[in-house]
Amino acid sequence: MSALLEIAGLELAYGQVAVCRNISLRLDRGEIVALIGANGAGKSTTLRAIAGLLSPRRGTIAFGGRDVTALPSYERSKLGIALVPEGRRVFPFLTVRENLELGGFNSRKDPSTLKRRMERVFAMFPRLSERSSQNAGTLSGGEQQMLALGRAMMSEPQLLCLDEPSLGLAPIIVHDIFQTIRAINAAGTSILLVEQNARHAFETAQRGYVLQTGSVIASGSCATLKRDPRVQEAYLGRTATRR
Repeated sequence: MSALLEIAGLELAYGQVAVCRNISLRLDRGEIVALIGANGAGKSTTLRAIAGLLSPRRGTIAFGGRDVTALPSYERSKLGIALVPEGRRVFPFLTVRENLELGGFNSRKDPSTLKRRMERVFAMFPRLSERSSQNAGTLSGGEQQMLALGRAMMSEPQLLCLDEPSLGLAPIIVHDIFQTIRAINAAGTSILLVEQNARHAFETAQRGYVLQTGSVIASGSCATLKRDPRVQEAYLGRTATRR
């Protein structure tokens, strides 16, 4: 496979406080790659850097073989990088349709493309179609997560970065969301998944990276990571491999 995303020696900070140190990772076209770690490990910060919302102190970010380290976020969006942030962050006083239209901003001058993309999102999430004229702030948490995913898919990204998609959702909704994530991937979108629930992450991704205090401490196939004693102890429980 050819690499879609390559990060090398990334150092990230907020002001003078270093958050991530020497992070290197790779995501090939068509993959789902999981990024797991405890709160404060640097997972969300890494996604923000990939999306262009945080400039690195050191290191490089390449997308599709192009160095995008210095590109602003809107240029990365045009290249095919989309981020679904933690906490969904929909626009509460705009309707579902208006939120989706903002996601398709890059195609705003092409009404037929915008319509086609919106129809695809409504086919993926029929509930959003039913609530298309409803303000996003009145939706349930699960519906808002669907909207956040749909808004990101309006740009037809090559790479979808998901930050804690299961956070705060009921188990049955989490099941539906992860089914949708797999379907999005099967249709050709590569996915970088930040997920605190390691079991969900390992069931969904092919490979993974484990972050601890801003550094990668383990990586490999999800099957390999599930056998790593450090991962078992911290994220899966000691009996994980006895099943």
